Amino acid sequence: MPKPSPQSILITGASSGIGAALAETHAGPGARLALTGRDANRLELVATRCRERGAEVQARVVDVADRAAMTALFAELDAARPLDLVYANAGIGPSTSEGSGRPSDEAVIRRIFAVNLDGVLNTVLPAIAPMKARRRGQIAIMSSLAAYTPLPAIAGYAATKSAVKSFGEGLRTELRPHGIGVTVICPGYVRSRLTASGPSFQPFAMDSGQAAALIKRRLARDPTVIAFPWPLHALTWMIGALPARVRQPLLGLAVPREW
Repeated sequence: MPKPSPQSILITGASSGIGAALAETHAGPGARLALTGRDANRLELVATRCRERGAEVQARVVDVADRAAMTALFAELDAARPLDLVYANAGIGPSTSEGSGRPSDEAVIRRIFAVNLDGVLNTVLPAIAPMKARRRGQIAIMSSLAAYTPLPAIAGYAATKSAVKSFGEGLRTELRPHGIGVTVICPGYVRSRLTASGPSFQPFAMDSGQAAALIKRRLARDPTVIAFPWPLHALTWMIGALPARVRQPLLGLAVPREW
């Protein structure tokens, strides 16, 4: 049975893409949204659209990789109005990172890990104690279908998404007895700044608004994983299940020679 709709919601990485679409999807009278991002102008545009829908909005420019800043922000928000739902959504890929732009560049990989892995921990871990005390709450962790198989060319990105998927699924089992739901979200290609400079062939790509509506609808049922679209989910699962001696040569065809 679907749970009551959450009213007090934190969404990281809300200045664009799925994060911005999630904010607008949850916006409405009675909703209190805390939105974070690193681009003040884009974040304020999203906040304005949410306010026009009747939501109360706080927009904060913060880097999720900054542990102290995230801990302080969560404490402030939760004290003002206990958070019902936390989306650990902020994430980057090679094209949105510092460095040469090549996925194998050290600066790129380290920044991806800082945002996609440490950023998730910095968002999720402060939520656990207060939600345990209330014996309620929901945590949604943004992973990717890239988590299902070790992908070359985006090895660092795929590794972080695999890590947070495993973390979220394990955390769900740990926190379920305390009344806390944890769901891992694994989208395929969603049109956004992150995918704009990705491969030219993006099968089953969908708009961020479609993705956000799907996530909100399925999240109401508190599933372990939300993975979509199903054909690409099935394909990535099957490739990941292949023996390494078969999978590696197959995936190697996707790596440009200059890398």
